[in-house]
Amino acid sequence: MSDAAANVPKHHKATGKEKFVIGASSLGTVFEWYDFYLYGSLATYISAHFFSAVNETTAFIFALAAFAAGFAVRPFGAIVFGRIGDIVGRKNTFLVTMAIMGVSTFAVGLLPGYDQIGVAAPIILVLMRLLQGLALGGEYGGAATYVAEHAPNNRRGLYTSWIQTTATLGLFLSLIVIMLTRGLVPAEEFAEWGWRIPFLLSVVLLVISLWIRLQLNESPVFKRMKEEGQTSKAPLAESFGRWSNLKLVLIALFGAVAGQAVVWYTGQFYALFFLERTLKVDGLTANYLIAIALLIGTPFFIFFGWLSDKIGRKPIILAGCVLAALTYFPLFNGLTHAANPALAQAQANAPVVVAADPDTCSLQFDPVGRNRFDQSGCDIATAALVRAGVSYRSESASGDASVRIGDINLDTPRPQGMAPEARAAAIAAFQTDLRAALDAQGYPAAAAPDAINKPLVVAILALLVIYVTMVYGPIAAMLVELFPARIRYTSMSLPYHIGNGWFGGFLPTTAFAIVAATGNIYSGLWYPVIVAAATAIIGLLLLPETSKRNIDD
Repeated sequence: MSDAAANVPKHHKATGKEKFVIGASSLGTVFEWYDFYLYGSLATYISAHFFSAVNETTAFIFALAAFAAGFAVRPFGAIVFGRIGDIVGRKNTFLVTMAIMGVSTFAVGLLPGYDQIGVAAPIILVLMRLLQGLALGGEYGGAATYVAEHAPNNRRGLYTSWIQTTATLGLFLSLIVIMLTRGLVPAEEFAEWGWRIPFLLSVVLLVISLWIRLQLNESPVFKRMKEEGQTSKAPLAESFGRWSNLKLVLIALFGAVAGQAVVWYTGQFYALFFLERTLKVDGLTANYLIAIALLIGTPFFIFFGWLSDKIGRKPIILAGCVLAALTYFPLFNGLTHAANPALAQAQANAPVVVAADPDTCSLQFDPVGRNRFDQSGCDIATAALVRAGVSYRSESASGDASVRIGDINLDTPRPQGMAPEARAAAIAAFQTDLRAALDAQGYPAAAAPDAINKPLVVAILALLVIYVTMVYGPIAAMLVELFPARIRYTSMSLPYHIGNGWFGGFLPTTAFAIVAATGNIYSGLWYPVIVAAATAIIGLLLLPETSKRNIDD
């Protein structure tokens, strides 16, 4: 064992060097998450600039899909950089990932939109997201492993929980920078070019982050393995080619990380999309409310990390999944009543029904991006309602489609056989009539600022964040403890990034598409509820408790 590892007992109070390791690793990771989350926070503006060639609903889903693209490749980043981290070392690997993240984020701020360079704009945008995802796939495992391998045995949950705060703090930082920019730049100019400023500022954070990380030394566990010639020469084969380790990877994914991921992205991202897109809360107000909730909830990452050292990782993670699965529907319903009470009242007093022949109704999601949903009366009606954020239910009927809003009935246009100009005029007239009917029945076009019960909204959002802290605070320590040191970086990174990259990263896209397809503003919640419940069951049966393990070997 090296001097660095031998001279520090495994149960002790944090030394000054260890505190610097935690601070430096965490701060650098905050900046990486800031870069990554800017896109999600500004998805509405990005959809307008880079996906303007398609209808509004599909454009927003495309923007969310491009956001999710960064998550889709995270497992590949985990494989590539995890292998490098297990062979070359923890420190140098996450220096490389940080540089890739910073440069690709800065490039988004400079990228011309669809109006300037056509289809090349969204293609390059997605390429930048892919680079960000690859970088983040290598970053998290390195930072978590690095901190855990510096930690005493009885404080790994506490030490690594600081890394767990970084995702939320990165989101918080991105929201603060966006709010400051929106406060300084007029609304029209922000929509036109001001949204690029937070991306461009990332170059400053990149320089600071690289300087901080350069001050760190390699982890003592990896140094010992290097000195003794025990590092793996084939970490991929050892991690995934041997059933004994692959089994642990699968248990970690389905019995812990998948549920953690959907709880995390529901509480921090889907809640923001729901406020802005569905409840029509002003973007600045929504960011402000989320930021306060994050500020309230973030200390609980540390609390649950500390608690997991006392009672174990497994009960806390699974309890968070169970609470989320049981309470998401009432919480989001309560969010509607608190953030847009007029909408909640209108939905109760004047429910919306679309009566049409089911064969004439399309799924309100078009992956090709060319369907404008104007070929039938049903499509015209449901597209307008989805865009307005209004829940509706479908009712089978023969003949022409119609919309019933309380006691008001509207006939939809008959687009078949119409010339394009006539069809557009008929649709525009219908949309005007629909908006008037919605107004007459109390459906607001936007949430009234004075009617928002801000304390109650913040309380609900803070509770959603606390669920996040329960599942996320102990997860890094648990993943580090599951796998042997020689293949730890690779083994823990893959289930983490499949869970968070695929199960979590695709959540906003999937949930919004479900809402668009069903017409129920709450139906997207079925996705996180089912995944969280499944994780709780699988984890209860198969997930081992890891908090007392020695991770030096």
